[in-house]
Amino acid sequence: MKRNLIISMLTMSCAALAVGEQPSTVTVEGGRVCGTVQNELTVFRGIPFAAPPVGDLRWCPPRPVKPWDGVLQADAFAPAPIQGGRSDAGVSEDCLYLNVWTPAKSANEKLPVLVWIHGGAFSMGSSACSGGHLAKKGVVLVSIGYRVGELGFLAHPELSAESPNHVSGNYGLLDQIAGLQWIQKNIASFGGDPAKVTIFGESAGGIAVSMLCASPQAKGLFQGAISQSGGSFGPPRRTRSFPGENMKRLEDAERDGLSYQERLGVSSLAEMRKLPPEKIVSRGYDTSWPVIDGWVITDDQYKLYTAGKYNDVDILVGYNSDEGLSFWPPRTAEQYIAGVKDRYGPFADKLIAAYPAGDGSGTQPKSTRDLMRDAVFGWHTWSWARLQAKTGQSKVYLYYFDQHPDYPKDSPQAGQGSPHGMDVAYVFQDLNPSDPRTTKSDLAISDAMATYWTNFAKHGDPNGKDLPRWPQFSDENPNVMVFSQTPHAVKSVPDIESLKVLDNYFSWRRTPEGETWGK
Repeated sequence: MKRNLIISMLTMSCAALAVGEQPSTVTVEGGRVCGTVQNELTVFRGIPFAAPPVGDLRWCPPRPVKPWDGVLQADAFAPAPIQGGRSDAGVSEDCLYLNVWTPAKSANEKLPVLVWIHGGAFSMGSSACSGGHLAKKGVVLVSIGYRVGELGFLAHPELSAESPNHVSGNYGLLDQIAGLQWIQKNIASFGGDPAKVTIFGESAGGIAVSMLCASPQAKGLFQGAISQSGGSFGPPRRTRSFPGENMKRLEDAERDGLSYQERLGVSSLAEMRKLPPEKIVSRGYDTSWPVIDGWVITDDQYKLYTAGKYNDVDILVGYNSDEGLSFWPPRTAEQYIAGVKDRYGPFADKLIAAYPAGDGSGTQPKSTRDLMRDAVFGWHTWSWARLQAKTGQSKVYLYYFDQHPDYPKDSPQAGQGSPHGMDVAYVFQDLNPSDPRTTKSDLAISDAMATYWTNFAKHGDPNGKDLPRWPQFSDENPNVMVFSQTPHAVKSVPDIESLKVLDNYFSWRRTPEGETWGK
């Protein structure tokens, strides 16, 4: 009796919200959901797209959503996934939910769909975001949650043995694929077009976008891809992992999984499944990163793209000018040189010449940070654009984000560019116009990026009225859109000569000598 009364009240609430607006009650896989009408948009937060991956479903591919009775009130973001360093009420192992912002007034509008995949080193993050500004530009915006850390990416021999595909790990990627499958089945109810889906993400989200572009399991689920500071084109390593070279093959990842089981102090997969989720996750990368399993990720992605074995969709990819600022703290020339030699071995001297350490006095120059920028993001993005322009049929657009204050020469920030993640607020138009630090140029760049991104979702081409023209990229015509005070296209990839030296390093890493160096 009480349950029926609650469902009736929820239904009345949804009906009240819908008066004079788009109906905010939608039927989806699993049941009916009620959103809220906000600023000419209808917003649905916390829609389940798969069964909770808990109990016996921990470390299983996502299962179909469990149906519910009555109307589900979708008015609050679901908890973020369990992640290292957090044990508050805002995180949960039950995390497979998505959010929808739609400007559609009916289910017949067939608007293009933008799907946000959050970043966080595959170890943290949340699908909660402010998608309203992008949705107002004429798209349905969806953000999807996925498992992170060891709960999302642990590989283990016992897990592979119970899998019909004989694989393990990559559960977080499978969550993303399940979210995209849900969109194919349900987004029309929100006025979206399942035949016009573009995925986009930043950092680990951008890396995931590149992996989905290479995965046969994601084929046909999207028609466009945007990667902000992403890409995964480095060769795999057996043991030591470095940023930009994080990938391992399944057998090596399974070995790491056994070592992780020992650190947890248990002797079997069954015991691990009984542990509280907060005991599972860590802040390490050896057991919380996607793996080359032969099924979701079939091989070294560079090799796949060289052979033309990927989902050939239009791409828009780029990175920030000072990504290394977020990962490479100030250090002496000696410390920089020692770190480069430890990672790059026989190639260290060539890279130090390409990314010089300076004269050793004071804070090291930006060139030292740029090696980290390019090894982790720049080279991967450039390689992705080059390979797809060469072996694919779809359009390729490349950008370089360099919007930042012009710091005085005597400032501690002198010489700094745009750090990792700075672009996200510009794309989502989350800048605060009343903040005195926000300039007219910031607002103009933000509006231009949001418009380019949504134009790309609509047409597979970022260009449109009142925007500087963004030409396509290829090796023969290395056009790059630079976001720096104004959007403007240039005919040269930044720091191209240094990138070529780094390209030689990655080529060497794929030789018999390079594969065995440093294990």
